[in-house]
Amino acid sequence: MTLPDLTTKRRRLRAPFRIAAALPRLALPLFVLVMLFKLALFDQLVHVPYMAMNGDDRLVAAGTLALLAFWTLWLPRRGQLLALIALDVLLTALVYADLLYFRYFQDLITIPVLLQAGQVSELGDSIHALLSPKDLWFAADWALLLPLAIALLGSKRLRDALAGGRPAGSRGPSRAKRAAIRRLATGAAVFALGFVLVYAPVHKARTTWAADLFTGNWWNLSLYNVTGVLGFHGYDLYRYADEHWMRGGAPAPAEEAEAKQWFRARGDARDKLDATDPLFGRYKGANVILVQLEAFQSFVVGQRIGGQPVTPNIDKLMADSLYFDNFYHQTAQGRTSDADLAANASLQPLPSGSVFTRFAQHTYDSLALTLKDAGYAADAFHAYDGGFWNRNMMYDTLGYDKFYSKKAFTVDEPLGWSLGDKSFFKQSVRLMAAQPQPFYSFLISLSSHHPYTMPASVRTLDVGAFEGTMFGDYLEAVHYVDAAIGELVGELQAAGLWDRSIFMFYGDHDNSIDDWQPFETFLGRSLNDAERFRILKGVPFLVHLPDGARAGMYHQPVGQLDVAPTALHLLGIPSGGKAMLGTPLVTARPLAGKQVVFRSGAFIDGKVLYMPPEDGLPEHSRCYDFASGRLLPDASRCSPGARDAVRELQASDLAVTRDLVPAMRREP
Repeated sequence: MTLPDLTTKRRRLRAPFRIAAALPRLALPLFVLVMLFKLALFDQLVHVPYMAMNGDDRLVAAGTLALLAFWTLWLPRRGQLLALIALDVLLTALVYADLLYFRYFQDLITIPVLLQAGQVSELGDSIHALLSPKDLWFAADWALLLPLAIALLGSKRLRDALAGGRPAGSRGPSRAKRAAIRRLATGAAVFALGFVLVYAPVHKARTTWAADLFTGNWWNLSLYNVTGVLGFHGYDLYRYADEHWMRGGAPAPAEEAEAKQWFRARGDARDKLDATDPLFGRYKGANVILVQLEAFQSFVVGQRIGGQPVTPNIDKLMADSLYFDNFYHQTAQGRTSDADLAANASLQPLPSGSVFTRFAQHTYDSLALTLKDAGYAADAFHAYDGGFWNRNMMYDTLGYDKFYSKKAFTVDEPLGWSLGDKSFFKQSVRLMAAQPQPFYSFLISLSSHHPYTMPASVRTLDVGAFEGTMFGDYLEAVHYVDAAIGELVGELQAAGLWDRSIFMFYGDHDNSIDDWQPFETFLGRSLNDAERFRILKGVPFLVHLPDGARAGMYHQPVGQLDVAPTALHLLGIPSGGKAMLGTPLVTARPLAGKQVVFRSGAFIDGKVLYMPPEDGLPEHSRCYDFASGRLLPDASRCSPGARDAVRELQASDLAVTRDLVPAMRREP
C-alpha cells in the first residue's frame, strides 16, 4: 500500500475549505432549490383539489424566496451563509407549522392565530397525533446545515477560507468599494427578478379568474392557490396591518347600508314569526340550559356497532324531544369559539382567526345579554383554563354574570384535557340549582376532544375492527359523552330543573379525522362528495321543552346561527331589532327559503348544496342536488344562493370587525 505524500495530504485537508470558499457563490441558488423542494412537499401533503403546484406556482414560490433572501447578498460571505441557514430553519418551521395546522383545521395559520399561540401549546397529544414519518424530509437538510453553522461560528480557518485567505483590511479601498457595489447590484437584481416572478403570475390571476379573491378572501386556501404558502403569509401580514393599523374612518355608506338591510331582513323574518307563530312565548319564564358538545358529530347518533348502540342515552332522549337531523356547524378557524359565537350571538365566524381573540372588546347582541334584560341570571360553565380562547374577556363582553372555569370545579374525574364530562355536568347542576330562577346556563363539554384517547376504565363500547384507531377512539369518546348526557338529564330531574327548563345541546364542530375509509366502513356505504360535506358539517341539535311537546325528527336544514333566536322565540322575547342572522327553529311551520351559509361561501337550502371553487375558478364551483347528492350539470341553479351567501358573510364581517353591531340594530 502506497502512502500519500505530504503534498497530497495537504491538498486533501484543504479541499473542504476550498468548497467552503465556493459556497457563497452557490448558497442562494441552493437555498432556493431546497426550499422549493419543501414547498412542493407541503403542496403534495395538503393535497387540496384543483390546487396542485403548477408552473406559475413554482415561479411565484421562487420569486417569493428571492424576495425573502436577496438582502443576504449584501452581507460578507460568512454572514450570508449564516443568514441563509437561519432563513431555511425559520421558513421550514413556518411551513411545517402550517402543515400541522392544516391537518387539524384544514386551513393555514394567520396572524390572529399566532396571537392566540397559547391555543397551539395546549393541544399536546393532539399535535403528536398529527405527525407523520414523511415530515422528516422537511428537516433533512438540517443534518448538514446545523453543523455548518456551528463550524462557521467556531472555526477561524473556515472563516479565513470564506474571506479568500486574506486577512481583514488587506484589500485596497478601491477593490473593497468595487466588491461592495457588485454585492449591492447583485442583490438589487435578485430583488427585481423575484418581484417580476411573483408579480406576473399574481397579476395575471387577479385580472382573470381570481379578480375578487383579494377582496372577498372567503377561504385562505384560495389565496394560497395564487400566492403560495409563503406569499400567503406576506399577504396575511399586510391584511392584518391594513385592518388594525392603516385603515381608518368609517366604512363606505353604501357598504354599511347594504349590511344593515341584510340584518333588517332577518329581523323582519323573526318579527313575522313572533307575530304569527303560536309557539312564540309558549314557555315564557322557563330556564334555558344550553350544552355545547366537543367535536360531537351527528353521523354517530342512532348508530350501532356490534349490536351495541353508540348513543343510547341521546336515542332515548329523542323520544320526547325535537331532533334536527340536518343541523350544521358553521365554524372556521376559531372552531370551538366560533361555535360559541354562532350559537350565542348568531353571527358568522371570521375567515381568519377567532372573534373571541381578535374582537372581544366589541359589542354583540348575545343571548346572555338579551336574557339579562328580561330578568334572567346568566352563567357559563367550562372546566378548563379561563384564558383559553380568551373566554375570560369575551364572556364579560357577552354579558355572563359569572364564568365558572376550571378553578371552580373539583377535578375528581381527571379525563383527557381536564375534568371528565360526567363530573363536570354533575358539579354544574349543583351550581345551577343554587341560582335564582329564571336563569340561562351555558355549558361547554371537553371529554370528546381530539385525539379522543380514553382510559380503559371508561371504555365501554366494543368498537371491533376500529380498535386501536383514532376513529375507534372517537366512537369510544362520544359513547362516554352520551353516557354523561344521560347522567346530566338525571341530575337535572333530581334537582327539579328538568320540567322547568328548555334544554338544548349541539355539537360544536367536526372531529378532524380526514380519512374517509373508516366513515364508510362504519356507515356501510361509500360516500360521494356531497355526502362527505354533509357528514363533515353535520352536528346534532336537540331541544327538549319543559312539557315534552313537539317531539319528533325535523329535517329542514338549519345551523348554529339559529340557536339563540330559537330560545328567544320560545320565551316570547322579541329579537327582530337585534343584530342577529339566525331565525327560530321551533315553530309550528318551518320557515320557507331557509339557507345555511358556511364560512367558505358554501350553502345548503334543502334543495341544493353549493360548494364554491377552492381555486377561485368559477367553472370549478359545484352544485349538488340536496336529496341525492348528485352533481347537477347546470351549476347556475346555485348562483342566486351563492350571491346571498356572500352578502351574509360580508354583512356579518362588517358588523364584527368594525364594531357595528349597534349600528345594525333596527329601531323599534
